Amino acid sequence: MLAERLSRYGRSLCDDDVPSAVVHEVKRRVLDSLGCALGAWTAPPCRIARQLAQVVTVPHGATLWGTGHRTLPDLAAFANGALVRYLDFNDTYLAKEPAHPSDNIAAILAVGETARASGKRVIQAIALAYEVQCRLCRRQGDEALRGTNTAGREPRGGSEHRIEADACRGSVHVESLRVLNAARNGVFAAMLAQRGMTGPSPIFEGEKGFMKLVSGPLDLPLFGGEKGSSEPVTFKILDTYLKHYPVEYHAQTAVEAALAIREDLLKAEGVDAQVGITDVEIGSYDVAIEIIGRDPEKWRPHTRETADHSFPYCVAVALLDGKVTYRSFDAKRLTDPALHALMEKVRVVPQPEFVGRYPQAMPTRITVRTKAGKDYVKQVDYPLGHPEHRMADHQVEDKFCRLAAGKLDRARMNKVIDVVWLDRLKDISALMPLLKLTGRG
Repeated sequence: MLAERLSRYGRSLCDDDVPSAVVHEVKRRVLDSLGCALGAWTAPPCRIARQLAQVVTVPHGATLWGTGHRTLPDLAAFANGALVRYLDFNDTYLAKEPAHPSDNIAAILAVGETARASGKRVIQAIALAYEVQCRLCRRQGDEALRGTNTAGREPRGGSEHRIEADACRGSVHVESLRVLNAARNGVFAAMLAQRGMTGPSPIFEGEKGFMKLVSGPLDLPLFGGEKGSSEPVTFKILDTYLKHYPVEYHAQTAVEAALAIREDLLKAEGVDAQVGITDVEIGSYDVAIEIIGRDPEKWRPHTRETADHSFPYCVAVALLDGKVTYRSFDAKRLTDPALHALMEKVRVVPQPEFVGRYPQAMPTRITVRTKAGKDYVKQVDYPLGHPEHRMADHQVEDKFCRLAAGKLDRARMNKVIDVVWLDRLKDISALMPLLKLTGRG
């Protein structure tokens, strides 16, 4: 059975199987996720999730980040995961079926803290979560499968607990990859299984199982290092993408191109050059256009969620402001008449030469025409943060510090950065007090 196979693979993965490059990448993703979480601290949905979790107090439970409150790990996984996810600034994996694999990190840290797991064990669990989720995403796209979330490896517990957790979770909850409640249910199912509760089996192949109800036949190729495989152990986390800008990933290259054009405009035509823009063409590929460059609402966004998923908005704000931050999507900015006037000049067009290049590349070509009659053109194929154009460690740290500003002082930021090298920690719970915000709930 597939559940047994995944469980065996998880149990077989030892510390020595995780290469140093993967260990390092996991640390970068933890720091990146914590920064995203701190940046979203005041967002209303995040406050609601935190307040609900604070109703339950568990002395030796999982910490709600930013506070000293401990609660049930499934509630912490949900509330902390909402923080990571809210700004849409956390990492992503792009295949035929996309995902945000760092959605697993809050759940793993919640379970790891409750289990008093070591940093090395948590790193191992996160690497495994990325491996399983990304590989399932590839199969989901191939099989036209939609709507499941993959859970990470619990830092403690036997294989029978993981199988029953799969059964409990799968029998009651089929959810979008992007919905954090799936992670909460996964942790809850693991807690039930750890205490002996069983669920219907086999979860994938059974008469009312996943394959019969959702996916159809699902052939998941052997993982590298799995029994029967001739392939070496590999880790998909190295194929995932960090975000340099807080926009939907298909807009990353567009923002880079627009910012480069703005610099050229200022040099050639002066400080008011962007006022003289008469036409903006965004040339892209079909998947990007389908998601962020087709619907009329992309030219008239009323919410952060629509604006950061809008080619016209992201490019226009980059051209006008010379930067794109999570503050670029505040309510006041969304209603700026100058920004809306520039969006009306934006056209999004498919580029035949870009066909077939995604997901290996993400090409976007921006062409800006001014009243002076000159065209400014810039094409970017790989955004900063892409596996072909990786962010340096100092850039990941800078991103964390920008997002943590106003929540942690500089000394605390530096301490978090130091401690995030998790394999030095004998108990992952030592990280949590460093995230507490002074004087905040």
